[in-house]
Amino acid sequence: MAISHFQQFLDQATVFDPSNDGGLGPDCLYGLYVSWAVLRGLEPKPDQAFRAGMHRCGIDLADSKLRMTGPAAADYILYSYPAVA
Repeated sequence: MAISHFQQFLDQATVFDPSNDGGLGPDCLYGLYVSWAVLRGLEPKPDQAFRAGMHRCGIDLADSKLRMTGPAAADYILYSYPAVA
């Protein structure tokens, strides 16, 4: 069975951290997803489709326990906080 677009995002741009209280919130996670999609040359899905995809992947957006990682994390941070660059 093919891995979903959203599962690929989770595998490539996030790390599950059970000790992380809360983790990435829905807005931050969506921003990371947009960075991931753009870096891969993909058109990001709308927020509503993203939230549904996260639900199908078993991610609780209110308590994701996810950390960002990889090139999408760097892109997201630089885009969100340009003073850091």
